[in-house]
Amino acid sequence: MRLTHLGHSCLLVEVGDHTRILIDPGSFSHGLESLTGLDAIVVTHQHPDHCDLERLPELVANNPDALVAAEPQTAEQVAEQTGGRLRPQPLATGETVSVGDAQISPVGDLHAFNNEWMPRVGNLGVVVSAEGEPTLFHPGDAYDAEPGPVDVLALPINAPWTAVRDTLTFVRRIAPRFAVPIHDALLAEAGRRMYLGHVLDFGPDGMEVRDLHDGRPAEFGVVDS
Repeated sequence: MRLTHLGHSCLLVEVGDHTRILIDPGSFSHGLESLTGLDAIVVTHQHPDHCDLERLPELVANNPDALVAAEPQTAEQVAEQTGGRLRPQPLATGETVSVGDAQISPVGDLHAFNNEWMPRVGNLGVVVSAEGEPTLFHPGDAYDAEPGPVDVLALPINAPWTAVRDTLTFVRRIAPRFAVPIHDALLAEAGRRMYLGHVLDFGPDGMEVRDLHDGRPAEFGVVDS
């Protein structure tokens, strides 16, 4: 598995025989304009930092063969706001989607609680797996889903909806072999170092943090048990 962090919560996932899956191309993502050869574009929920409706049509046009799939409320919103030009396939928990060599398994239900004045929207994290490859879990904006055992966790480290104590409880519960920090666009460099320091110091034993903030792709192999 090869992962590239394209800013904030956007990950390019490459598995198997050149299967390429893009997760959460949002308003803080970079490099979307040059992406081609995608097999799937997956959106966990409707917030702009995960689903940039201004750039999504061009991204889809540049990848005409890609499956476009999204959490159901998001799929409906995209269809409405693009005048029906884009109609993402709605995802559903428990229904696995096959894309090339990969399986995409949605998990979860709702976005994490922000505050009593902000309505909660749907949120579906996704587990990406392929034969002979590590398993990746991208949770979107929630810490409560149950993805089962995973090798690589895309770990949101900062948001209006969370605190460091919640992040640590989440990562210790999932206990992945690797954690890849995401959801970090609001952090200054000093704050980012502090948040990552907490994850490094108090995360589960044996977990490695792989920081892909520089945008370079990184390889992840199957870990021997």
